[in-house]
Amino acid sequence: MKIVVTGAAGFIGANLVKALNQRGETDVGAVDNLTRAEKFRNLADCEIADYLDKAEFIELVRRRAAPKPDVVFHQGACSDTMESDGRYMMENNFRYSLALLDWCQELRVPFIYASSGSVYGLGPEFREERACEKPLNVYGYSKFLFDQIVRRRMPRLSAPVIGLRYFNVYGPRESHKGRMASVAFHHFNQFRAEGKVKLFEGSHGYANGEQRRDFIHVDDVIAVNLFFWQRPASGIYNVGTGRAQAFNDVALAVVNAMRAAQGQAPLSLADAVAQGRIEYVPFPEALRGKYQAFTQADVTRLRAAGFEQPMASVEEGTASYVQWLLAQS
Repeated sequence: MKIVVTGAAGFIGANLVKALNQRGETDVGAVDNLTRAEKFRNLADCEIADYLDKAEFIELVRRRAAPKPDVVFHQGACSDTMESDGRYMMENNFRYSLALLDWCQELRVPFIYASSGSVYGLGPEFREERACEKPLNVYGYSKFLFDQIVRRRMPRLSAPVIGLRYFNVYGPRESHKGRMASVAFHHFNQFRAEGKVKLFEGSHGYANGEQRRDFIHVDDVIAVNLFFWQRPASGIYNVGTGRAQAFNDVALAVVNAMRAAQGQAPLSLADAVAQGRIEYVPFPEALRGKYQAFTQADVTRLRAAGFEQPMASVEEGTASYVQWLLAQS
């Protein structure tokens, strides 16, 4: 296997495998846990050289019996921010990553892994610095802890290690994620079922639907992964657009993309609200103190590393995503 992709049947992993195929790369070892078998659909239109169950793969790695690849893209993780089983989260996210890091360093293989913008918690600053990192849940902590290991090892690495802190990723091949899928995915399904999109009322000092996050299309995330494969520069990098946009922007983009598909003219936000296409619901008490009302990646380091490609706006990316969802359904 020339290339190993863990989490290959998941959201970002499957998009990465597809992008590798489009570049002519089919010697791909796909690693995942298919306990939830429906994820296989994400790979059905992809070409791979082999599929390995995650447990089988990690056992081969720990016994040093796995063949040496040219690069490892480690996308596999439990991404459920509401998961309360800390033991499971640390084994699945931290220990698994640590075993792969050790293996890649011994073999001198570049290791590109998924971290998360969740390490920053409530912010308000989102720079790749220890002072900004205050995870709110055990998922964020598992990612933070592994980043800390990487930082300590950085001066004596034998091969490149690149950590990518994804912000709010949306796009094709995420339907299996259920409640952890993007807001764009949920808005699409709400609009199809009810003819409207629901957003939270004002909170954290923001007006109705004006809470803001850094929403990034999965194609841009994949572009960053492939960039660092071709130009490896060890470090930890934020992967976002650098632009916080309101949930209102996402909802309106979904509404107008759905209207465009039906030959209807776009609406303004005010008109969408007045016509009941966007509805505001009370902010849940259970989320107070646990909710990121604002995220915005500082992409200074990413740009300094040479990644110059523009990132899609919410309006551009959501319109493309809705078209894809409609084609699939």
